[in-house]
Amino acid sequence: MNIEIPPGLTELLQEYTVEVLRNRPSDLLGFTADYFARLRDARDQEGGGTRKVVSFDGEPMQTESNGEEEPDHGDEDDDYDFEPALINRYNRRVSVCAEVFNPDEEEEDTEQKIVHPKTDEQRCRLQEACKDILLFKNLDQEQLSQVLDAMFERKVTPQEHVIDQGDDGDNFYVIERGSYDIIVAKDAQSRCVGCYDNHGSFGELALMYNTPRAATIIAATEGALWGLDRVTFRRIILKNNAKKRKTYESFIESVPLLKSLEASERMKIVDVIGEKVYQDGERILSQGDKADCFYIVETGEVKILIKSKTVTSTEVNQEVEIGRCQRGQYFGELALITNKPRAASAYAVGEVKCLVMDVQAFERLLGPCMDIMKRNITHYEEQLIAMFGSSMDLTDPGI
Repeated sequence: MNIEIPPGLTELLQEYTVEVLRNRPSDLLGFTADYFARLRDARDQEGGGTRKVVSFDGEPMQTESNGEEEPDHGDEDDDYDFEPALINRYNRRVSVCAEVFNPDEEEEDTEQKIVHPKTDEQRCRLQEACKDILLFKNLDQEQLSQVLDAMFERKVTPQEHVIDQGDDGDNFYVIERGSYDIIVAKDAQSRCVGCYDNHGSFGELALMYNTPRAATIIAATEGALWGLDRVTFRRIILKNNAKKRKTYESFIESVPLLKSLEASERMKIVDVIGEKVYQDGERILSQGDKADCFYIVETGEVKILIKSKTVTSTEVNQEVEIGRCQRGQYFGELALITNKPRAASAYAVGEVKCLVMDVQAFERLLGPCMDIMKRNITHYEEQLIAMFGSSMDLTDPGI
């Protein structure tokens, strides 16, 4: 028996599958009914056979009418009437949203690999700039080599705009040197919400989720960046992240701190975390150091010790254990919240595996959890007062 696949069916089911994987609905049947009802409504309002952007639960997706209406009915007014129902920031993004990419597919890469030739000196500088980038931590050697091959150098001058809020994502950037201001416009006002200083990376979210740039990055000084094009980023980084999601998804869902987040927000955390392994007695962070990361214990146990300035002089160098963290618990958040040096040191008890998030991702993704973490500061103060009679080590942690 010959079975002919109707035109548009493959694309329709492919886009539906992507939305299911992205939203992971608990009620699949209800989600499916709502999904196709929206597609039908969009088709009816559109009145034509062209591809449109439709908003589904805040995410853009592509639809294609399979109706047999004639392609040109002169219904430009209908198109105009339809578009205001969309979120404005997606209207300009038809070309980007039209990309069909499923990171879970295991098929061989057929696209030609991008290579930007580099001198030995450039390669060394690039490797040094990329050594602490969490997105690269889980790449195997071949994948990392392809990423480094595809990266290109970009020199910037003071006040140069590297990316602009609302634009399509074209490149991911790793900072080699220079300072960069993070500017966010809201309610017709722009403000600086942070800065990068000679290290870090930015631009990954627009490439991961096909969303417009969430902020403007402006060079505050002369500097140098290494860029990675969106095609290579999605081909290598997104596929790697899909595997990482399968590994960490259930664990992240079990972390009490993150239970208040939406499933999509937890998945964004999975996308930016890295994994680090520490051996018995190894110091994970040091009291008095500048804070750069947030930690969640995946396996093992971590002990938290403090050298108090309020103890007697004979014990001034003695570290006192104030607590332990086990699977699903977190540490390192205090210094990030207060913008002060580390108030304690952390050591591995046996072999420990931690999930690590850098300060930029912490500030960007864990906003909804901030109230919970701030409440814990009061608990820390009570602990220190009970042990040392003062919470000075928390309010003034410098050594």
